[in-house]
This record gives sequence, structure tokens and C-alpha cells, in this order.
Amino acid sequence: MRILIIEDEVSLSKMLSDGLKDSDYQNDVVQNLADARYFLGIRNYDLILLDWMLPDGNGIDLINEIKQISRKTAVIVLSARDDKESEIEALRAGADDYIKKPFDFEILVVRIEAKLRFGDSNIIEIENLIINPEEEKIIYNNEEIELKGKPFEVLTHLAIHKDQIVSKEQLLDAIWEEPELVTPNVIEVAINQIRQKMDKPLNITTIETVRRRGYRFCFPKKA
Repeated sequence: MRILIIEDEVSLSKMLSDGLKDSDYQNDVVQNLADARYFLGIRNYDLILLDWMLPDGNGIDLINEIKQISRKTAVIVLSARDDKESEIEALRAGADDYIKKPFDFEILVVRIEAKLRFGDSNIIEIENLIINPEEEKIIYNNEEIELKGKPFEVLTHLAIHKDQIVSKEQLLDAIWEEPELVTPNVIEVAINQIRQKMDKPLNITTIETVRRRGYRFCFPKKA
């Protein structure tokens, strides 16, 4: 599970990031709307912690953009505003929850768990192919396919962005926690494993290489 923290108070964002890592949640931290939009463009998030007031605008205005990218992404607004009208405004804008500052971190984690547990399913179904990111499971024609780890994450990311060309750099940023520490050839290795463990044995094509641009999920491949 990956969470995006959009919070401009440095001490609070660090506390949130460290605490969520201890709770086994991967997370990214940004302090303004511009950086938030950049990360939303390259990564998929299960949940977003969104501060109301940010240096370059109103966090509430970002909720609609988040839901347009993925309606399955839960948004929890964090705000120092403690009036009923503000909470109503945030929820009507599309927020899934509203938590007033200051808050107890343990309570926040429980609220996060609840939103992730009861959120919409992230299962991808395309004809006779099922990709279940939550259980790291692939089923084709009712048979489970053995594909785990980074190759599974690469396949899932490309399937989510079906019909889009995704570059190696975008895949690295989306999947590897520290992309600057790995070389782009790890993507080639992952793609090769997908083709060897899945495409070749099943006689299908799920990923196509677009020369000099990246990769595209293409199942079912049209004639």
C-alpha cells in the first residue's frame, strides 16, 4: 500500500512518514500542490493525506483531480479548522474522511486501515485475465500464474494505465522506493520475466515495447 502525504508542516510530515513506514506503508511526502500533482502523474496511491492550507493553494481544490485520476484512491483531509462547516465542505468536495489537528497518530492509522479495508476493489479484470494487486495474484482462464515481486508490480502498473505508453523512468518512479539507486535495465529484466513466465507459456502478449518511448499493456492484443 502506498500513501501520499501532502503537508507543508515539516515536523508533522516527518512524523507521519516515519510512523507510516513503521506501520508498513510506503509513502511519499510533498509540501505543495505543484509537487503533489507531479507525483499523482507518475504514481498510483491507495490513499492520500491532504492538508487543507498549502503554500500554493487550497488542498480541497485538489480532491476532484485526485478522484478523476482514480476514484478508488481514498482522501483524508487533515485540517486545523474545527468548525462543522469546514468538515462538511471537505466531505462534499469528495473527501472520504476529515480529521482535525492535532490528532492522535494511532487513531489516524486506524482510520487509514478502515478506508483501505472498505474501499473499492483494485482488482483488474480484462476478459479472461484477472490481476489482483491486493493479493499479488494473477489468474488466467481460472489458472493462477506464478509472477511475484517487481515483475508483478510492473505488469499491474502498466495494466492500470492500459493503452498508455509508460517510460522506463515513469516505471522506476512509480514502483521503486528509491529509483535513483537502481539502473533502468531492471525494467528490462522485469519485462523479460513477464514474457518468460506468463506470455510465452500462455501464448499471449500482455506487454509491447514502443521503441525509444517505453512499454504499453496491450492484452488482449488486437490482430
